[in-house]
Amino acid sequence: MSQSKQPLVIAITLALGLMLGKGCEDGSLSSNSRVGSRISHILDQIEVLYVDSINREALVDVAVEAIVDELDPHTSYFSRAELEEMAAPMEGNFEGIGVEFIIQNDTLIVVQAIAGGPSESAGIRSGDRIVRVENEEISGADLTNKRVMELLKGARGTKVDLSLLHSSSNEEYNVEIVRDRIPIHSVVASFILEEHVGYIKVIRFSATTAAEFAEAMHDLEQDGATSVIVDLRANGGGYMSAATEMIDRFLDQGLGIVYTEGKASPRRDYVSKYDGEYRNWPIAVLIDESSASASEIFAGAMQDNDRGLIVGRRSFGKGLVQEEFEVPNSNEGAGALRLTVARFYTPSGRAIQKPYGEGIDYEHDYEDRLQSGELFLNDSVIKTDSVVYRTLFGREVFGGGGITPDIFIPLDSTIGYRALAELVWTGVLRDAAFKWVDAHRGEVVSRTSDNWLDSKTGGMASIKSVAEDQGTVWPKKSSEEGKIQIERIMNRFYAQVARNLYGDNAYYKVLINGDDFTARALYELLQKDRFKVQDGGVYLLYNDSLNQSLNL
Repeated sequence: MSQSKQPLVIAITLALGLMLGKGCEDGSLSSNSRVGSRISHILDQIEVLYVDSINREALVDVAVEAIVDELDPHTSYFSRAELEEMAAPMEGNFEGIGVEFIIQNDTLIVVQAIAGGPSESAGIRSGDRIVRVENEEISGADLTNKRVMELLKGARGTKVDLSLLHSSSNEEYNVEIVRDRIPIHSVVASFILEEHVGYIKVIRFSATTAAEFAEAMHDLEQDGATSVIVDLRANGGGYMSAATEMIDRFLDQGLGIVYTEGKASPRRDYVSKYDGEYRNWPIAVLIDESSASASEIFAGAMQDNDRGLIVGRRSFGKGLVQEEFEVPNSNEGAGALRLTVARFYTPSGRAIQKPYGEGIDYEHDYEDRLQSGELFLNDSVIKTDSVVYRTLFGREVFGGGGITPDIFIPLDSTIGYRALAELVWTGVLRDAAFKWVDAHRGEVVSRTSDNWLDSKTGGMASIKSVAEDQGTVWPKKSSEEGKIQIERIMNRFYAQVARNLYGDNAYYKVLINGDDFTARALYELLQKDRFKVQDGGVYLLYNDSLNQSLNL
């Protein structure tokens, strides 16, 4: 669509949307309705007289998308199909056969059958090859992730016939699987680090997150934990209610969690409902530039109430509240407009949302942070908000978008980190890990997640082989930096191996070795002078020495 036509389309569709949403509230023909009628007339003329046939609904969809593009970065329009695709991870489940898979050498291979799912019950195991689905051959260059999903996903209760080759014997076997609801976990790891410090990794805030988190905390307590690290790095958010329920467990009753406010949305305060069962636990929260929305609500509440240390880098800065409105579509059922109606504010009054609008390249904020040096030096963080905000006990905190951590962890800028990142992005480590597991399955099958590393040999050769096939350069071991580089790569590789063998918990247990975020958080939680007991709860100890150590 040309730039010259966009304003007309925007105006047309806005008027049409208003007409559909409001109509004539007082029975008279309002100005919005008159404009809507005019637009309907134009669309009628186009539909009847235009030189080519058109899809009226598709034309309206394009116009609606043009409208929302003129608003804030997070107001969005979604078709029915898009809504259904997004709903699965947020509801905490999807419907299908329950396998994680990889396409390797034009072959569909099971990485693992999801625990409790129909594939596990049918006897499908890690390393099995799926060769036919409903007697259709599944292999070759045309095999894509999208095609596999089309074949394997389906409504609960429907059946699908699979032919597979056993990973151990290469013998073919056939199974009929009844599709079912497959859980999608948002709390993917929880375990004891050391000296009664627990670790929890939360990757999203879905409908099931609060319950998963409660169960993980209970298990940590049973294992002897008395403090916890909550890892929200790369967590893009989700349901606010999941975050507030989690926060409730750490606060005294009546403390502020977050509030919302907008032009047509009066201020609404969310406060802790009860004395949380873990209000006497010291807590550290890990965040980075990809932690957004509900993650920022959690971190902001912990920081503003002086309940925990925030470790990492300034968060994304997504603090806009969307409400969903149904939009009729005669072709495929109702879509939805997710319209920004308010902003999130931390208890101290900080707006979480970072600036946007004319002159700001919102979509390339990460690149801007790289160029400014913010990801490498704490002093380079740009504070666009000049207002001073204070925590519950008077500590200064910063606004301007996102949550600025108490303890800054710089981005690794070494050549070694960049080489590791390339191996991750290109899928080399993922493919190499599966190749290693496939070759050593007999050696490790009898081992547990605690001792499987005793058998780790040949990993480097596996990575080199896959890297060479994909044209990725393997680092030289001659220099000291090269040795550190390879050490990092091998740690990530064996973390991926652990995931293939034993799941996410084992993956994170290996991955956090050498992780600066976790190491610093662990150190702080083990210090006896970081927190104080007050009125039955535990709070961050605010004094000059702490203030200095936190780089504030």
